[in-house]
Amino acid sequence: MSTPYPTAPAAPIAAPATTERSTPTRALAKPAKPRIPLMAQPRVQRVVYPLLVGLVLIALWQGLVTALELPPYLVPSPLLMLKTLFTDWAALGGSLWVTVKITVLAFGVATVAGVLISFLFVQSKRIETALFPYAVLLQVTPIVAVAPLIIIWVKDPTASMVICAALVALFPIISNTTLGLRSVEPDLQSYFQLNRATRMQTLLRLRIPSALPYFFGGLRISSGLALIGAVVAEFVAGTGGQGAGLAYQILQAGFQLNIPRMFAALLLISLTGVALFALMAWGTRLALGSWHASENSHD
Repeated sequence: MSTPYPTAPAAPIAAPATTERSTPTRALAKPAKPRIPLMAQPRVQRVVYPLLVGLVLIALWQGLVTALELPPYLVPSPLLMLKTLFTDWAALGGSLWVTVKITVLAFGVATVAGVLISFLFVQSKRIETALFPYAVLLQVTPIVAVAPLIIIWVKDPTASMVICAALVALFPIISNTTLGLRSVEPDLQSYFQLNRATRMQTLLRLRIPSALPYFFGGLRISSGLALIGAVVAEFVAGTGGQGAGLAYQILQAGFQLNIPRMFAALLLISLTGVALFALMAWGTRLALGSWHASENSHD
């Protein structure tokens, strides 16, 4: 009688898996960004803080003039200065336009000439070494000493004042732009040389992008210097009538002891300088805000 082979125990029959109905998962809501208070925002602080300081200084000025009973021909009060600004706007407004026109033209001339000279300097170290001292000499020469000669040589008064103001505003653009064109990462420069890039390709694609922060820094300085040069040129030229700028209004007010009008003209010059600087800062932020660290810092 044959013995049967041992059989393996039967595996237990698994129960049919019950399929659970999948429920749609809710999308996780993103945590809301904390709302920054209005006064904690850097943009608001850049506007509000200087305004608060200015209001405090104006209130202190008004209080001292009123308390000490200072006469207007010595120190006018801010209220009297603003009143004079509105009453004499017919003369001051036209003079402001003349000064702004000379400033803008001189700033444009200085920008174009400064950039072209910087491009020339960066082409050869020998050229920069030979010519850069003359740019420094032009900067340290007082414009008051040179302006009479320029006014004599150039017959047109507006053109002569534009040249004088452009000479004052020229050096910061030359210096900053040349420094920026020289400040190139050595690894990137080696990479361009490895790929046999031409001098023009290196200038357009490497040096100019690297020089933009320095260039806009020079523009901020040069815009204010162009205004100073325009006012100094107007003082030297002494033009009156329809071509009179704010400098002539200051001289005329000083001769007539009209001190409130003098302060009103000085206020217009100061506001023009602030507007030029703000415009250059806006242009810098527009050009560099998307990629350069100097405009992306939140400190």
